Amino acid sequence: MTAQRGLRLLPWAGPDGKPCYLSTDDPEGYMSRLADHIESVQLGMARELLEEARQVPDGTPMNVHKLSLLAGQLAGALRDVIRVATSRGERLALPGDSEDE
Repeated sequence: MTAQRGLRLLPWAGPDGKPCYLSTDDPEGYMSRLADHIESVQLGMARELLEEARQVPDGTPMNVHKLSLLAGQLAGALRDVIRVATSRGERLALPGDSEDE
């Protein structure tokens, strides 16, 4: 998931699960604000899933279907959080990027 210079990795995937990028200098533009909102929702959902996973008591038998569902949701949330972190990290690295110097 490496973006080209100046492109923002968006918090959703495109066709075939490929990354989507946004090219804009306007952080207040419609697509930038939409991406910010979706990132916020994804992070909130990840927090909620983590709290739900923490509620699973140690050593207590649990319905296999329910546990499998939770594991799938946690994997999806982790994928989203990694995409958000990657996107934000790439944007932090741009202004003082040492490759230009």
